[in-house]
Amino acid sequence: MSPSELLSTRAEALFASTLQPSKDPTPEQIRQAVLYSVSRYRVAGCAALVAQEYGDHPVEAVSRMRWAVAAVRATYQLVGPSA
Repeated sequence: MSPSELLSTRAEALFASTLQPSKDPTPEQIRQAVLYSVSRYRVAGCAALVAQEYGDHPVEAVSRMRWAVAAVRATYQLVGPSA
């Protein structure tokens, strides 16, 4: 998996989690949320939940995905193209 695919997968998993940016989660909480979402929904399920939210609540979904990408980059210290 390329670094950008890994970033996308982790961001989708964080997006699908119940973790809220307003709670200012720690890197450990972010890693745990990513692992939990992937184990619960699998990669395809996380992507499906993201797609559903973009269909149901597009404005809110954009904001949440921006947060998820930034949080994943900071947590895993990934460098890659902007999402």
